[in-house]
Amino acid sequence: MTQPSPGHSITLRVATPAGPSSATDLVAAVADAGAALTAFDVVEAAQNELLVDITCDTLGAEHAAEVASVLSALEGVTVKKSSDRTFLVHLGGKLESTPKAPIRTRDDLSRAYTPGVARVCRAIAANPADARRLTIKRNTVAVVTDGSAVLGLGDIGPEASMPVMEGKAVLFKEFAGVDAWPVPLNARDTEQIITICKALAPAYGGINLEDIAAPRCFEIEARLREELDIPVFHDDQHGTAIVTLAALRNALKVVTKRLDDVRIVISGAGAAGHAIAKLLQAAGARDIVVCGRSGVLDPRAEYADAHRGWLATHTNPEGVTGTLKEAVVGADVFIGVSAPDLLDGADIAAMASDAVVFAMSNPDPEVDPAVAGRTAAVVATGRSDYPNQINNVLAFPGFFRGLLDAGASDITDDMLVAAAEAIAGCISGEALNPHHIIPTVFEHGVAERVAAAVAEAARRDAVAARSAAKVVEDHAPVVAEGASA
Repeated sequence: MTQPSPGHSITLRVATPAGPSSATDLVAAVADAGAALTAFDVVEAAQNELLVDITCDTLGAEHAAEVASVLSALEGVTVKKSSDRTFLVHLGGKLESTPKAPIRTRDDLSRAYTPGVARVCRAIAANPADARRLTIKRNTVAVVTDGSAVLGLGDIGPEASMPVMEGKAVLFKEFAGVDAWPVPLNARDTEQIITICKALAPAYGGINLEDIAAPRCFEIEARLREELDIPVFHDDQHGTAIVTLAALRNALKVVTKRLDDVRIVISGAGAAGHAIAKLLQAAGARDIVVCGRSGVLDPRAEYADAHRGWLATHTNPEGVTGTLKEAVVGADVFIGVSAPDLLDGADIAAMASDAVVFAMSNPDPEVDPAVAGRTAAVVATGRSDYPNQINNVLAFPGFFRGLLDAGASDITDDMLVAAAEAIAGCISGEALNPHHIIPTVFEHGVAERVAAAVAEAARRDAVAARSAAKVVEDHAPVVAEGASA
């Protein structure tokens, strides 16, 4: 990390003599230590002493300790406490259960629970589809993981995956009003994971598979989509593919090139690379070259991973061979979902004119964005500290909102493309430029546009359980015992 980050923010409670330069001395010391001051709050003031909270962004745990040491070295200053603000956010978890139906009286209790609840149970028993209307299934998603491929941390297990899964659930609620819940599984066997997901499916309107290592994730998703009547979405694959297609649509507008004309090189033949290649093809791309660790995938080779084998035989129409560095020569587009520091400035300069570079390995991209920007026309990353952040949060909340609103039972390529086009459409022609090809994660209305596009595509593809009229009718009360309003 080269600059202080909010992810390593600390608050130091400091006692200091109440002198004319007390505050300025503390602020100067923080700056000299290389931290970024974000808040300075007086907690208590006495005649001879001040108690202050100093909040600053740092480079990491070692740097945070260094900042505290620098302050302690000031005459008369005592650092009483140091708090890691990221850990404070996670203290006790980031989610809670909140009832929608308050119970304040005996009558409330009789309707929400016994005896009235039995009537609703009988209605669902008579018509199980009513669970989508009369239970949390209508708006709830399970975020399922085995903890085997978490972020860039790798195989850290289900317990350690919880903060990420909780964060995912928070994003679902914050951006799309979807109630999501972490379901980390202490299981690694593919069949066991499938069995568990099928067993818990009655409570949920959809399943979001998350951070499950390839190739196991492919079979789990395929089997669950085949065997369940609720949509199953692997965000590491399809969420990444959606936002990549959205960004590429707009990037190609900037450089006035067509998707069906450009040569695209993808670095990474895992879950994300596979899904990106397939979705780009569904959207009209014709010339895609996929590289793994050993270079361009060879259609003559035998791959233990069937999905890697599919990529080898269904891409690279021109028969490009060699390493990644050789493959990008003359390419119009580079998409990286692999590992850091694979390319340098010379490699980007060897691409076609007006090249588009998506270096999405996070936190360290495949090529330094600043270096790539010297010759590429458009550069995007997965990081928030550079322009054009390609972030899955632009896709998955609104995508599931649309699935739930349509009562969808499955996911189609048309729905994925519709979501990408909705995201791309959030940038007007007047606002589109090389540094603004995709909305920011906080841009208003993105999730709503994605939800509407996905719901409409679901209805077109006949995977919606309810018509638009039925969605409206769902808000009406049940008018007879067991009746579907």
